Amino acid sequence: MSAASTNVSEYEIVPSGGLLGAEVIGFDTGLEPEAETMAALRVSFAAHGVLCFRDQNLTEEQLIAFTRRFGETETYVLSDYSLDDHPEILIVSNIVEDGVPIGLRDAGTTWHTDMSYIPAPPAATILHAREVPVGDDGQILGDTLFASTAAAYDALPQELKDRLEGCRTIHSYEAKHARRAQEGKSNRKPITEAQRNALPPVRHPVIRRHPVTGVRCIFVVAGECVGIDGIPEDEATDILEMLAQHTVKPEFHHRHKWRRGDVLIWDNCLVQHLAIHDYALPQRRLMLRTTVKGTVPH
Repeated sequence: MSAASTNVSEYEIVPSGGLLGAEVIGFDTGLEPEAETMAALRVSFAAHGVLCFRDQNLTEEQLIAFTRRFGETETYVLSDYSLDDHPEILIVSNIVEDGVPIGLRDAGTTWHTDMSYIPAPPAATILHAREVPVGDDGQILGDTLFASTAAAYDALPQELKDRLEGCRTIHSYEAKHARRAQEGKSNRKPITEAQRNALPPVRHPVIRRHPVTGVRCIFVVAGECVGIDGIPEDEATDILEMLAQHTVKPEFHHRHKWRRGDVLIWDNCLVQHLAIHDYALPQRRLMLRTTVKGTVPH
């Protein structure tokens, strides 16, 4: 990745200088760009994995329209925290009103890629920062870490790459939910029978190819992957844990420091992410989240 800025149409892409991330300057996410401009932005997104648009002030309708420029919108399984009039939007927040959380408080408390437990996981996730927590010293809290699944794959020994080629593992929503509850990191209600039936375990490649660039990426999430085809259970458990921990090593990280008004989009094949919970009420955090439908991993 070049550290130099790239002028594209009327806006500028400024790479972070690391493995992931770029800031998009001069782009109004509330307006509809020309088709050529949007096509160039999608290319930049596939290259950088995480794009940040600062100082945006979107209505719910504008956020949905921006999301749809990357593909069809996806709805989230926990509809309790979706907007009634805009079910495409999930509220992510630690705010409590009348003793009831207004949004999903535990989103991102463990390293993961969004909704990997469905047959066609989202291609991308977008967060729009309405409120960000601020510390006593004036510093904004609640950073988000991203890890490059492609760089993590590249760093694996060739022997292990060869062994895992074509292998599949089971991704389980119920296992993910149980692990978060066990670790005390969840404010979610127990899953219902309807959710259990709607989200049966799915099999995905341990190593998947990016749908645009074709690069190989590790596709293992700690706590929700079970077994590897053709590998004894005990050994498979050890390999999955190793892959999960390897993927999120610091050398593969990009750190996003939020500002109010940020619109951040990330690629769910190319990255895993983790929300840093270094704040608590009365420090408020309010994000609106949308997702872009993806394709079946291969």
